[in-house]
Amino acid sequence: MRPVSKENGVGARSEEIEIRVRGKKEKISDLGSRGFTLIELLVVMSIISLLMAILVPTLGKVRQQAKSIKGMNNQQQITSALNLFASDNDDRYPESVSTVGFDNSWNWSEPTKLIGSESRTPTSHRAMSEHLRTYMPDADTVYCPSAPHKYKYLQQAWDAGDSWDNPDTAPTTDPMGGTYCFYWNYRGFLPDRNAVFRGPHGPASGGRFSKLLVTDYFGYDHWRTPGAYGSCEPFRGAGVTPETWLLSAYWSRTNPAESTPEFKLRAGYTDGHVETYSPSDVVPMKVSISRDGSVPYRDGFGPGYFYLPSSALH
Repeated sequence: MRPVSKENGVGARSEEIEIRVRGKKEKISDLGSRGFTLIELLVVMSIISLLMAILVPTLGKVRQQAKSIKGMNNQQQITSALNLFASDNDDRYPESVSTVGFDNSWNWSEPTKLIGSESRTPTSHRAMSEHLRTYMPDADTVYCPSAPHKYKYLQQAWDAGDSWDNPDTAPTTDPMGGTYCFYWNYRGFLPDRNAVFRGPHGPASGGRFSKLLVTDYFGYDHWRTPGAYGSCEPFRGAGVTPETWLLSAYWSRTNPAESTPEFKLRAGYTDGHVETYSPSDVVPMKVSISRDGSVPYRDGFGPGYFYLPSSALH
């Protein structure tokens, strides 16, 4: 290698430096300008593709796991808020807002309701937030984080309460359904047992009353997706059922009722704990058109089936 020469000892003047490699002399300037060969590019692309194939599914699982943890946390916050409400109200949970009708002519509606069509009596509320907003100011708490997307006006509806009026519809008060099922002070029909499901009326409920307060939505044959399973949690082969002015978006897939897809159902209880269930752990419930819960909507009409943990019926 030849030394770099200098002129007058000030301001170095670089000459081209030559390197002898295995008997071959090359200039550094030539090495810097040489591009990748086709084989080198193919090797790099193969490595990147391999890394993507490994990392992308892993990142997807990490994101879904984070959503699952947030969903469990949401349900724990809901159970805590309800128990705080009960401690301030003679150990009673608020009335269910999942009803349709007024005075003596009302019946049950789907348990996903956050805001009912109307108040049952002049002194009752049609919006869940009128009871629980003090304990849960953030509406995201009552929404499944794994749903396809959040209802457009979720926080506005939660804040408005009984006076909620969707700005995209005619100027009149509107109902609104979410992505969790709320079971306190609720009744429904259990077709497999020819019995009535009775949600808890307070933290100390027992006997014929369930201790189940909230679950993810998982159902079958809703009027929006007849002959299909629906869930706020994604499952294999499911597509998106978009939101309407009345109801939130959810995942759905057409399937025979006897071919239940694989899914996980979270459920929160009066003592504050949350459990996760598989398809073999749940039973169907139908919405009732009678106030005592004994007369269900007929098949092919109405909101269809809602799945509950079989261990939570009493």
